[in-house]
Amino acid sequence: MSYRAEVLAIPDQVRAEMTGVSWRPDPRCPAFDQLALVRLVHWDMAGVERDGELVVAASVAEDVARAFERIHAARFPIERMVRIDAYGGNDARSMSDNNSSAFNFRTILNTDKLSLHSFGTAIDINPVQNPYVSTDRVMPPEAAAYLDRAHLRPGMIVRPGPVTDAFDAIGWTWGGDWESRKDYQHFSFQLEAQRGGPR
Repeated sequence: MSYRAEVLAIPDQVRAEMTGVSWRPDPRCPAFDQLALVRLVHWDMAGVERDGELVVAASVAEDVARAFERIHAARFPIERMVRIDAYGGNDARSMSDNNSSAFNFRTILNTDKLSLHSFGTAIDINPVQNPYVSTDRVMPPEAAAYLDRAHLRPGMIVRPGPVTDAFDAIGWTWGGDWESRKDYQHFSFQLEAQRGGPR
């Protein structure tokens, strides 16, 4: 089946589901008209095409759709892609369920700084196969089996590889390239309006 993606203004029903969960009436939170819903198809771990949804900044939505077109063409498997509202906006629950997600108005763990997810300019893909790793933490805990990045298994993101290539092509950065810690699931883009602001 060929790739399909559509970029939509946030529908009323989705706005209702997001309000008070991933979206909050906070002056720092993007207005709904600054966000877009991307509906796309992706391959799951069994090689079956599934429908997925991501909420991202409207200004990057077309680029995101193009990146996932390349990922789909490579038949890279993504286990699950549902809006984080299905998990009550809880990032830990979403990661443990190996869910790939984007917009979520929240702070960076153990800080009061807003994450780039708060602006719809960050996407996490297959968190179980691609953990966040620091000196004292692996998230989600289920991802500990994937700390050996040389032992390549389905759903793992590496460089070079189809996922890093796809996001390189749209100018996004990969958390797997960070030096002080690694966030193998994480891709992000810093909008000009955000530069010098929270990461």
